[in-house]
Amino acid sequence: MTSQTLVWLFIVVFILHDLEEIIWVEPWIKKNRNQVITEVPIRIKQQIEKMFNITSSQFAVAVLLEFIVFIPFTFLAAEQGKFFIFLSFNALFLLHVFTHIGQSFYLKMYTPGVVSAVIIVLPYTLYLFYHMTSKELVTWKEVILSVPVGLILVPIVLLGHEIGRRIVK
Repeated sequence: MTSQTLVWLFIVVFILHDLEEIIWVEPWIKKNRNQVITEVPIRIKQQIEKMFNITSSQFAVAVLLEFIVFIPFTFLAAEQGKFFIFLSFNALFLLHVFTHIGQSFYLKMYTPGVVSAVIIVLPYTLYLFYHMTSKELVTWKEVILSVPVGLILVPIVLLGHEIGRRIVK
């Protein structure tokens, strides 16, 4: 597989992972809301309750906003070899896998996104970093330095969820 193909594959991996979340988030919340609320620490109950008022359609708006942000940086990485922001998104994507795993272990149940995170996102991101470093397109130092930059996605995700709540009732 070429580096260019591997970079563009990020969009496919992102969509497959987020489709699992979009499909399952609303029915999962309806089914598991009370159990989760009783199992989480008191200090985060209010945040969880606010998150649990989201519909699949509202969640999809947040995913769309992320998708729109990812496209130009994926293009820059695939077509122009400008990898740093792309790396930062993928470093955060890799860390995101472990939030899914952690949630499932903590709650002792399936959580939306955990299957695709483990089966698709984890192997993709690990292979991406291996490929890019072995081909000397980036260094491990650049990968590690990109992690904090990936945190720029957090406000984008939060904004997407807020936009979703406002435009989809």
